[in-house]
Amino acid sequence: MYKQHIILVALLVFCGTASWAQKTLPTESVDVIKQFNARLIDAERFVVPPILPAVDTSNRRQYYNILAKPLNVNYPAPKIRPLEWRSDPTTDIYKTYLQAGMGYPRAFYFDGSHDFVTKDDLNIGVDFNHYSADNSKNLENQRFGSTQINGNAVFKTDKGFSVGGNIGYKTNTLYFYGYNDLDDDFPTQLSYDAKDVKQRFNTFYADAKVYNSEPTVADFNYSASVNLYAMADNYAARETGFDLGLTGTKWFDKKHPLSLTLQTDFTGYEDTTSQSLNNFFLKPNFGFHSDRFRFKVGANIASHADEFYIYPDLEASVNVVDNLITAFAGIEGGLQKNNFRNLTDYNPFLSSRIDIRNSFYTNFYGGIKGEFKGVKYRGQVGFKNVDNLALFVTNGDSIPRFNVLYDTANIVTISGEISTQLFDNLGLIASVSQNVFDLKREERPWHLPSLTFNVGAVMSMLEKKLKIRGDLYLQNGVPVRSGGTESRNLNPLVDVSAGAEYQLTDNIGVFARVNNMLNNKRQRWQHYPVLGLNGLVGLTARF
Repeated sequence: MYKQHIILVALLVFCGTASWAQKTLPTESVDVIKQFNARLIDAERFVVPPILPAVDTSNRRQYYNILAKPLNVNYPAPKIRPLEWRSDPTTDIYKTYLQAGMGYPRAFYFDGSHDFVTKDDLNIGVDFNHYSADNSKNLENQRFGSTQINGNAVFKTDKGFSVGGNIGYKTNTLYFYGYNDLDDDFPTQLSYDAKDVKQRFNTFYADAKVYNSEPTVADFNYSASVNLYAMADNYAARETGFDLGLTGTKWFDKKHPLSLTLQTDFTGYEDTTSQSLNNFFLKPNFGFHSDRFRFKVGANIASHADEFYIYPDLEASVNVVDNLITAFAGIEGGLQKNNFRNLTDYNPFLSSRIDIRNSFYTNFYGGIKGEFKGVKYRGQVGFKNVDNLALFVTNGDSIPRFNVLYDTANIVTISGEISTQLFDNLGLIASVSQNVFDLKREERPWHLPSLTFNVGAVMSMLEKKLKIRGDLYLQNGVPVRSGGTESRNLNPLVDVSAGAEYQLTDNIGVFARVNNMLNNKRQRWQHYPVLGLNGLVGLTARF
């Protein structure tokens, strides 16, 4: 990292220009695998607490996902996202979508959306989802719930630009039931009222974006965005965030982009003390695209606490054999926040008394990708250096919670994925990732998985009215530290799930899903076994 005292004037100009900006509405993606990087990425499938994905508000295509959304991590931990369950897009656009179900153990699920206005120049809608389960009869206070409501709108002006935004509220409720696993340390059986071990995260958020919805005469694209949130928990922790962004891109020959991004990122956190974490970014880059060669040359100039850091942003690829083999390599780096919101998304059993920090990372990667006889593949090897990698250890209390430790690490990652359409009605996709950690201070990467494997298949039958899905997800037992310096590995995860959806009519369907069919009760977080065998059945309506 090189420290340079530059861009201060540019950042001040940006802050004044972008204060009216807006954040874009989410767009639907089917990224089955998120490569190992330092951005907010999807992690392995945890069961507590579930967070169902938001409905795509830009085109109203609906998810069929009755699984709990994986938790997220905002630092460079190795993650592969489990394969998502979603229905195929339909040719018809429905203004209202409803999905409701019940299941075991005492599970309730609801997902819905409605478009109030669907015009060419205006779209206004609302989304709502809820998922909860209660296994307290089998394990005291093992229960959780998640509820979110989101309003969204997009307005396309006759001046060639659009304005869009979201406003919403999300609450996640869980209970610190880990005391049930402390028999060795506490011979007397512990018992707590629900109110004594309850944790709830309440988050209000809003974002907006202004961007050109039509090509400009000069082939110039622009966007300005603003994003803010306020978060609180049951233990007097409070956090606020405020982001501003401004991006401009000039296209040459409609295929070579020259872009510049300015971004500010402010976070304020309070528990027994007050902390702040404020970052500034300047990201210029140029891309060249041809039939055989593609490359990007750029930089990430970051500022934090009156210090400047310059990271490269380089990537190149060459089509070695026409679409059969493409080789690629690159290097990137930057700052990534470990704030309360991101850390509790990853580990909801976190203590509210934490130290928030930036992770500083540089990532080198390379590999091959392509398609051969209908089989798409990608293989990649990466090396990442991370300063302030977040690790998790228990606090040793009778009601176990987790503290955050930071360490410097070198991480080697080997990953691969394949996907293919075996037949017209049968698709298959699989991924694997292996990570090797070299830590500077800590003995092992506490609570970070190293090996993950995921495979899923989807079959459609009866003129695509019936869809059947199966998933297999494997993960090594994560290393944990207990009893001072004693370390061990938790049991590995083997998760087999299956589900089906049947469309009774164009408007009405039924679904069923069974998760963790092997009733694997391993602990993703020390002292907190995941939910065993569980499932849902329900109805889907669209009109």
